[in-house]
Amino acid sequence: MTLIPHRTVASQIAAQLRAEIAKGAWREWLPSERVLSRTVQASRNTVRTALEQLKAEGLVVPARGLGNRIVTTTPAAPANNQPSSVGVLIPEPVGRLRPLIALWIDELKDLLLEEGCRLRVHEGKQYYLSNPARALERLIGQQDHGAWVLTLSSEATQRWFAQRQIPCLVAGSTFAGVALPHFDLDYRAIGRHAAGSLLRLGHRRIALLNREARRAGDVDSENGFLEAVQASRSRDATAEIAYHRDDVESVARALQKLFDRGRPPTGLVVSNSYAYLSAASLLAQRGLRVPRDVSLISRDDDPFLASMAPEPARYVVAPQAFAKKMIGPVLRLLSGEQSARPPAPLLPKFVAGGSTSAPAT
Repeated sequence: MTLIPHRTVASQIAAQLRAEIAKGAWREWLPSERVLSRTVQASRNTVRTALEQLKAEGLVVPARGLGNRIVTTTPAAPANNQPSSVGVLIPEPVGRLRPLIALWIDELKDLLLEEGCRLRVHEGKQYYLSNPARALERLIGQQDHGAWVLTLSSEATQRWFAQRQIPCLVAGSTFAGVALPHFDLDYRAIGRHAAGSLLRLGHRRIALLNREARRAGDVDSENGFLEAVQASRSRDATAEIAYHRDDVESVARALQKLFDRGRPPTGLVVSNSYAYLSAASLLAQRGLRVPRDVSLISRDDDPFLASMAPEPARYVVAPQAFAKKMIGPVLRLLSGEQSARPPAPLLPKFVAGGSTSAPAT
């Protein structure tokens, strides 16, 4: 057996990268060594040797902390029938996202393929930092997508895209003062309805368990929840909001704040499906029964909730319906209509389940 010299393999990879650069596969920056290694199916050492060849040729120049910047490119003009591409930005791998989000991303991918467009998912918490400019500049410099879809986006991320006028659709709600097209569920209406449902059952001490990160949809839910209580004819109705991070210990501390006192809430709305699981089990550890002692409503829906007993009251939307609402605005962005009006917020269906009842007397 004859072994292929490492230098020869590296030279082959260098030629492959050189060809991709010439075709315009990347705009200003090469992907990281880790991504390139996965793309060309070679070790990082081999990729690093190939990059050294490109640097020696003056094709790329290393920039500390940023990667390798493309210096000389002669991108080929795209063919008229070359499909456009859409980038989807997410904070973590798809497998760690809520199932509903993963499902609508997959559905959107299929819908775009039917239109001759490709979808590529870009993951990374660096794009969601309080100052994500450096990471986003590098990402946009590497990718040549015709439009972007921002998922679970932070305020800083939204403002960065808005200031640079990069065609994008926010899959979610936008923060105050951010002029970007967006599409989401009507979280304000959901918050009002959830609080109103508990008040109509006779609950007078209700609370919202909300995520500490308070993305735009969480803020809308909070505002709607408080509006329902303020508009209630029951003068003795009170509402509280407790915040948690994305771990069981944090949810436990939020519940401790609400229930370790003389007059705890009798009705609780939980804004995250995973937090609902945590809350239900933690309340059971306290000896509180759902719904006899505490009524629970989940703002979000996910397939696993249907397997709980009692089945949670929740707001249900099909991922197919969500993706179909998004496809129109995304295609209009690809065609250059950056000011296209987004669709109206989607109001999901309320499923009563068995987790709510009148408070015990």
